[in-house]
Amino acid sequence: MVRRAGTDATLLTYGPSLPVCLEAAEAARAEGRQLEVVDLRSLVPFDDETVCASVRRTGRAVVVHEATGFGGPGAEIAARVTERCFHHLEAPGAARHRVRHPLPAADAGAAPPARRRPGPRRGRAAAVGGAELMAEVKEFTLPDLGEGLTEAEVVRWLVEVGEVVAVDQPVVEVETAKAMVEVPCPYGGVVTARYGAEGEELAVGAPLLTVAVGADASAPAAAEGSGSGGADGVVAEADGADAAEDGGAGETSGAVLVGYGTGAPPARRRRVRPTPVPAAAAGQVNGVASGYGRHAVTPEVPVRAEAAEPAPGPVPVISPLVRRLARQNGVELRTLTGSGPDGLILRADVERAIGAAGAPAAAAEPSAAAASAPAADAGEVRIPLRGLRGVVADKMSRSRREIPEATCWVDVDATELLAARRAMNAAGGPDAPKISLLALLARICTAALARYPELNARVDTEAREIVRLERVHVGFAAQTDRGLVVPVVRDAHARSAESLSEELGRLTGAARDGSLTPGELTGSTFTLNNYGVFGVDGSTPIINHPEAAMLGVGRIVPKPWVYEGELAVRQVTQLSLTFDHRVCDGGVAGGFLRYVADCVEQPAVLLRGV
Repeated sequence: MVRRAGTDATLLTYGPSLPVCLEAAEAARAEGRQLEVVDLRSLVPFDDETVCASVRRTGRAVVVHEATGFGGPGAEIAARVTERCFHHLEAPGAARHRVRHPLPAADAGAAPPARRRPGPRRGRAAAVGGAELMAEVKEFTLPDLGEGLTEAEVVRWLVEVGEVVAVDQPVVEVETAKAMVEVPCPYGGVVTARYGAEGEELAVGAPLLTVAVGADASAPAAAEGSGSGGADGVVAEADGADAAEDGGAGETSGAVLVGYGTGAPPARRRRVRPTPVPAAAAGQVNGVASGYGRHAVTPEVPVRAEAAEPAPGPVPVISPLVRRLARQNGVELRTLTGSGPDGLILRADVERAIGAAGAPAAAAEPSAAAASAPAADAGEVRIPLRGLRGVVADKMSRSRREIPEATCWVDVDATELLAARRAMNAAGGPDAPKISLLALLARICTAALARYPELNARVDTEAREIVRLERVHVGFAAQTDRGLVVPVVRDAHARSAESLSEELGRLTGAARDGSLTPGELTGSTFTLNNYGVFGVDGSTPIINHPEAAMLGVGRIVPKPWVYEGELAVRQVTQLSLTFDHRVCDGGVAGGFLRYVADCVEQPAVLLRGV
């Protein structure tokens, strides 16, 4: 269980060593470092899930326990950590031992000597570790927020580290492809870590935050206030990156604690700059060589010996990460003096050499495309395709790439439809909700799809099948300050004109204030696009993938029109239908569009289907 949350290193401990670690964590906090203390509580069974989650989060591990110097439980714990968290650790490991004190001899047949009982402060720490505060760290990943959404941008965190959250409490506000969404946490407990800064994009399934489940609000404070009793008999095995900088002359058992990583650590991790701590605090840590013990020293910046000849023989480097970093920045590893065990060159050594030479750290390898790219003009502005704009771009490109679309259009007289709308609204009374023109057009589309179900479909390219859909979910294009969104009216075929109008109004308002949920933005089977609001007559819209058709409506304007054999001024609009030629031929598309046009010109045509 996690007894104290932190981000810089993990202290794995159990038994009487727990108060020592809590005291060390408190001393480190005064130096600006956050140590996470994990109470193993038992070795069999071993809590792999909690240990691995903590070590993967911090990138460093320290085992503190009372045991023999060779072959003790710490070696087994270190081996498990290395095996399960290999790619998350930042350096190879080493062991450090502090106090040796043998058990007193006993007469033959006598009972073994009693174990020294903890002092008052240790007793208080043990009370903190009681069952009422047992906690399990749960990792909450970014959930699937809707069909086709693979990432989201962190807009605003709603909780802080150390804050107590309830089940289903919103913890972060993210921007998905087309909506702002508050993400609720499925766990209740204390927030121990957050991943992703505001403005950062996270992929679906990436860690969002971790919660200590089962810990009450007083757990962190209680852990911090635990005792500072002596630490006799404690053996500490420390993270190799910092233990290698130990200036003491302690013996080593050869047991490996942590491994080196083969990939760069996530950007959210902070590298701990080892600095000396006060002697009193170091005495309580009792040999924890993780940059916080009294033997820890700050290594000098290695100098790149430009003039010196590289030393012959193998380069003392283990990590592929270190080699790649040096290669990308032109650092000759043979010229560096490593600060690790036996002169091992660590990543920190390469980074300090890069900084001393003024080279950018971790520079990306130039690609052939970048090398051949033309120089940018002085007035050129590059806007990254990300967030909503990026998703729209990807979806439009996919639609044009996969769908062989065709468009047909027709001019229609909408005078009678406008008159029917006025009559409907007048019959409802002044207090009744008004029926919108878009609702009438949506109702006409659902009637047309009932006659021509070929257009309420999608194509399964992998199975090479046309999938016809029984239910009609009408999406409508809405332009907002954030960009183009397509809210969806569910089961539009089962709604009346009044119900459609109410739902369209609700979704439009939600689109404008950015409160649409992913479920309200996905799953449409047919789209209605009223681009007449922009003052244009016609368009050839791009189909909303994976749908099979989209109806576009231009502006309604008075125009000369032959009506009942005479020239008259009528309210005329243009309808355009873009359809997927894989699901039907032109006859079906033309029949659909003609039926919609007839209903617009003569709304009574709809009565045939009532």
